[in-house]
Amino acid sequence: MSNASLLSSARESLSVLRPSEYTAALIQVIQADADLVRGATVLEIGSGSGVVLAAVAALGAASVCGIDIEQDAVASGRLLLHELGHGGVAEFHHGDLWEPVLGRRFDLIVANLPHFPMASSHVPGRLPSWSAGGPDGRYLLDPFLEGLGRHLTPLGRAIITHNAFVSLERSCEMVAYHGLALRVALTTLVYIPGDKLDCMAKHILEAEDGRSIHRYGPYAFGEMHIVEIGATGTVA
Repeated sequence: MSNASLLSSARESLSVLRPSEYTAALIQVIQADADLVRGATVLEIGSGSGVVLAAVAALGAASVCGIDIEQDAVASGRLLLHELGHGGVAEFHHGDLWEPVLGRRFDLIVANLPHFPMASSHVPGRLPSWSAGGPDGRYLLDPFLEGLGRHLTPLGRAIITHNAFVSLERSCEMVAYHGLALRVALTTLVYIPGDKLDCMAKHILEAEDGRSIHRYGPYAFGEMHIVEIGATGTVA
């Protein structure tokens, strides 16, 4: 492959892995609680571009570990952390959810999982694994929550994105079953492009239209939470 072809391929990979409003909100909440990050061992499930791990490394994390199902994301994250001078504390794994870190625990786990309830996973300009969370949005969210307690240190925390139209009550019940508690750290509106809205599971769109989904003419916005999860009594 020529240098020009390699450059074109790299640019295409960066484009499909570009951070979203969800990523920005996640970083905002992490930055607001920087004491949680300093000296911590940090894991990100679905590390994408690597920018969230770059942010926590800049805040003084002792080590950062990224997992992504896309090989391009692993390469992108590894390159970004190296270029920013954090390569010595970073590791990346190509794999699915918890599999690459079985038996390991972390002080902080972050995630912006694909959990948009979609009947189709095709969104122009994005990878098939981007955003699609199955018909109810919980295809990855549920196994993430099921395994969370086994990978947090006793006083560890998780900070994740959580669409309001993907039952927060169910997530609270799931983590409570495993001795964890959940609180909403931030709620914001995110723009839902028309092509993505067209893919949304109809039963959820009908139920949430006017509740957690707000339309203004041709424009639609969805409520999105950043939630913090930790052992019961440690999350206020």
